[in-house]
Amino acid sequence: MNLINYYWYFRSVLPPKFCDDLVKHGKKLQEQTALIGNYSEKTKEGKKLTEKEIKDLKKKRNSNIAWINDKWVYNQIQPYVSEANKNAGWNFDWDWSESCQFTKYNKGQFYDWHCDSWNGPYNAPDNPTIHNKIRKLSVTCTLSDPKDYKGGELEFDFRNEDPGKNSIRKCTEILPKGSIVVFPSFVWHRVKPVTKGTRYSLVIWNLGYPFR
Repeated sequence: MNLINYYWYFRSVLPPKFCDDLVKHGKKLQEQTALIGNYSEKTKEGKKLTEKEIKDLKKKRNSNIAWINDKWVYNQIQPYVSEANKNAGWNFDWDWSESCQFTKYNKGQFYDWHCDSWNGPYNAPDNPTIHNKIRKLSVTCTLSDPKDYKGGELEFDFRNEDPGKNSIRKCTEILPKGSIVVFPSFVWHRVKPVTKGTRYSLVIWNLGYPFR
């Protein structure tokens, strides 16, 4: 799929109080180690990760997360998803947002190159809100003041835009607290290691039926 816009951003649109309240709320929730792919599937089956698996996981992703499903959070952020989808010219059909992922990156933590889309649609016949759907639009919200941490830059890889040339671009537009970036879930991205302080963010994946 050819894209004119790989992401769409809104600078400092979330009120500071909303960001602060969200961080306070997230800190009170049960914290867990962020997982990826097969590791996540294994834990869903009730299996524990081995020491080697944990070590391998943290070479790819090292952060702490909690899950949020509060309506006041969706009400604040979803309108920006719809606006970005239209303004960026994607016009993807979507109708559901997954649980919000409150993410904490301490010093040394990061998330290497990845895309948010899966190999196929969700197979969850008992849950019609996600069954047979895929991740189409990803959202990252900056909850921290950039003065409170260093590093932790969000970067995108535009390799499909100009193959063979430097395709990595820092998303500096969302450094200010309360900023939002929306992007297609198949776009590759990473969060570089935090070198000082703590970076808080919120991630939401928005679903729809597969592209035709």
